Amino acid sequence: MCTASENNTVPDSPPNNIYLIGLMGAGKTSVGRMLARRLNKTFYDADHEIERGTGVRIPLIFEIEGESGFRDRESKLLAELVKAENIVLATGGGAVISEINRRALAAHGTVVYLRASVKDLWQRTRHDKNRPLLQTENPMAKLQELYAQRDPLYREIADIIIDTGSQSLSALVHQLEQKLVQHKRGPASTPDDALRAN
Repeated sequence: MCTASENNTVPDSPPNNIYLIGLMGAGKTSVGRMLARRLNKTFYDADHEIERGTGVRIPLIFEIEGESGFRDRESKLLAELVKAENIVLATGGGAVISEINRRALAAHGTVVYLRASVKDLWQRTRHDKNRPLLQTENPMAKLQELYAQRDPLYREIADIIIDTGSQSLSALVHQLEQKLVQHKRGPASTPDDALRAN
């Protein structure tokens, strides 16, 4: 596996571990995969790792074990992944619900909140049947509810906040790379001010 020190494209090395948080549809997997490739880090998607470990899709886990059962699996997985080195991790949208998870992420890496408007999240997830929490009569209302509940939790542990908006994936990842280096050098201000990308 390549290490960050072998990456000559970024003048200052990025943080060792980078954890992406945000609601479903925020772009954590797409951004994480490209970011890891550019920084020579190993990429993990928490939801995919749970599916790989159980051999079944997440909706079936929800159906059999309920959300609490899924959250237990998620917490155990995160406890293991934060011990890894040189990774980019796309967390599940609800990982921040657990205070233990929030503490683990904040203590072991740089946390990036990929934030998107509820309208954008709905546009990106409305045809995705692999999101059990959105299998309701009014998924837009559910997203609004989740945003209200989780946005303060994302902000609580975020070192960097990026508004995904309508920019291209490559532009977003490039912007994030710059913010990561800036953050490692030392925050000039708060995440809401100096490190937010518009």
